[in-house]
Order: sequence, then C-alpha cells, then structure tokens
Amino acid sequence: MDQIYFDYGATTPCDPLVVKAMEPYFFERFGNASSPHESGRTARKALEDSREILARFLGSQRDEIIFTSGATESNNQAVFGAARAQRKKGNHIIISKIEHHSVFEPVEFLKSHGYEVSEIDVDENGVVDLKALKAAVKPQTILIAVIHANNEIGSLQPISQIGAITQAKHIPFLVDAVQTVGHIPVDVDELNADFLSLAAHKFYGPKGVGALYARRGTPLARHLLGGDQERGWRASTQNVAGVVGLAKAIELCEQNMAKEAKQQAQLRDRLLAEVPQRIQGVKINGHRQERLSNNAHFSFAGVKGEALLMALDRKGIAASMGSACTSGAIKPSRILKAIGLSNDLALGSLRITLGRWTTTEHIDRLLEELPLIIERLRTHG
Repeated sequence: MDQIYFDYGATTPCDPLVVKAMEPYFFERFGNASSPHESGRTARKALEDSREILARFLGSQRDEIIFTSGATESNNQAVFGAARAQRKKGNHIIISKIEHHSVFEPVEFLKSHGYEVSEIDVDENGVVDLKALKAAVKPQTILIAVIHANNEIGSLQPISQIGAITQAKHIPFLVDAVQTVGHIPVDVDELNADFLSLAAHKFYGPKGVGALYARRGTPLARHLLGGDQERGWRASTQNVAGVVGLAKAIELCEQNMAKEAKQQAQLRDRLLAEVPQRIQGVKINGHRQERLSNNAHFSFAGVKGEALLMALDRKGIAASMGSACTSGAIKPSRILKAIGLSNDLALGSLRITLGRWTTTEHIDRLLEELPLIIERLRTHG
C-alpha cells in the first residue's frame, strides 16, 4: 500500500532537481570553501552564487545572508545574538504566544537569567493583537519576535504592520518565516524584518541547512565561535552541497510557487468545507482566509490525536497533530491553548499539510477514511 503524505509542514521530500544540483559537491567539487586552492575556490564560488540567489529571492543584500544548519540555529542566533549585543540598552523581549519552540525556548532561557518577557495574546483565529503588542513596548525593549505563519494552525500574521511598529521604535524585529519561504513571496523590506529565519527542508531542499537574514547595522553578537566562516558570524565549515541544494530549491519555488499555492489552496478549501460536512463535532483551527495555502487544521471532540494518527498511519496516511518538534509530548498544544481550545479539543487535533505532490486522489482517500476512523475511535476509543 503506497503511503499518502500529508505532513509537508514537518518536512518535504527533496526535489530530484535539487538532488541533481547537489551531487557534484559531494564528489567532483567537494572542496572546503575556506581553502585557497582551486578546489576551495570552486566551492567558494558555489557558496557565494547560492547566497546571491537567496538574497535576490528575499530582496536583501548578499552580505545580509548567514548560512546555518537550519531555522532552529537561525532563531537561536537571532535571539541570543540580539540580547548579547544590546545588554547595555535593556533586557525586555516581546514575543507572541504562538511562537515556535526554537524562539520560545531561547527566550524562556533568557527569562530564567533575568530578562523580562512579554507574551502577546492572539485571537481565536491565532492572529496577534497589534494594539497589545504596541502597548507592550518599553524603552528597554531589545527584540520583538513574531512568526510569519504559525506552524500548527497556519494563520498568517500582519507582519508588515508589526514591522512598521518595530521600525518606528528602532527595535530589532525577528520573523520566523520557516513555513512561508518558498510558498509565498517573502520580501524582507516589505515585511520590515531585521532578522528572518528559514530552513531548506521546508521547501523541497535538503535537511540540515538554512539561513538567517540579518539586516545591515542590526545589533547582533556572534553565536558559534571557532572560525571566521560566514564573514565571522558563524564558525563552522560551510555545508556547500546543502547550500547549493537550498539555492536550487529556492529557484524552483520561485518558478512554481504561485501555481502550486493556487492548486494547494483548492485542495485545502475542499478539506475545510467537506470534513465538517462528513463529521460531527469538528472545529476548524486558524484563520479561514489568512492562512497558508497548504494547511488545514482540525480538532475532533471525543478523539485522542495520537490514536487518530496511528489509525491513519495503518491506512497508509501520514499526518500530524502539529509541530514535529514536539511529537511524542502527550499534553495540550501551547498554540491551541493560546487560541482558547479546551484540553479535549487540543488533544484531539489533526494537521493536514499539502505539498508539491499532493493529488485530488489523495484528498479523496482521506475524506473516505477519516469519517470511518473518527466514528470507530469515538465508539471504541
């Protein structure tokens, strides 16, 4: 039985064209980009060409791109780097209540070391309260972080408006764009972002590589020490093959994302319309319109999410409850609690995320199997 994959929000398969672009950098062009000989210079050129491709996509300058191991490292570098660089200015950080763990936990760490943290509420659709955010700003505020689109419920945030507030107050602004880069246009100037994080494996590139955009002049301290790679911002031998794969994946997304977003939105809207028609006691989570085109998130009363995922898996359907970073944690999602869900509904959640290879037939299969599974779980547990 072929598996149907509905967990593109956790990770995406590597596009074959990405793999093809990476292959030479494992064998013929395997040099260290810091080496002075021809092999090293070849690797360095590939690295800088890739930096240019990503910078062009984001509307940034090439020297504002720091290649990292992924979004978790990028977010950690932005949070800790901004805090260390501004110790004399203040110790107040503002985040939303629906940030990814890779922002939330570094901020919690700083909180345990004397920093003051304000967590801004979201409404029932998971959208940040702009008035509350603006009111939370203090002279001591050194960083504001808001996720572009929540990784669980898919709601898009008014990032440009938030960025206008941070810009007027001269406060660095971190945008976690992991779920949006490669899927919708992301321009750092339009978003008013000072930091922006991304990961290649979320847009059909390889795992283990990502980037942090850091606007020129924004206060930032080094995070990894031990070398002068990435213009001194990140010590570690650069993952040239991975970076080449990231750049190729971005090029493919730039060519295809408008068409793909339209196709995925049609499939998503079908799910949002038909699941409540076929199943009673279901709640749709996230904003109905301002959401990722590939995200549908539901809560089912009287159903345990773990049992639902296992039942779907036995039918060859891969899905999730929410963030893959917290899978296995049998407790209500912090995100779903923030939008006002009860423990019962939060624990009975299902996230369906679509991608490049999702078909109408896959949706047909899910709509056929899901009502039967829900009925069985509600009857027999």
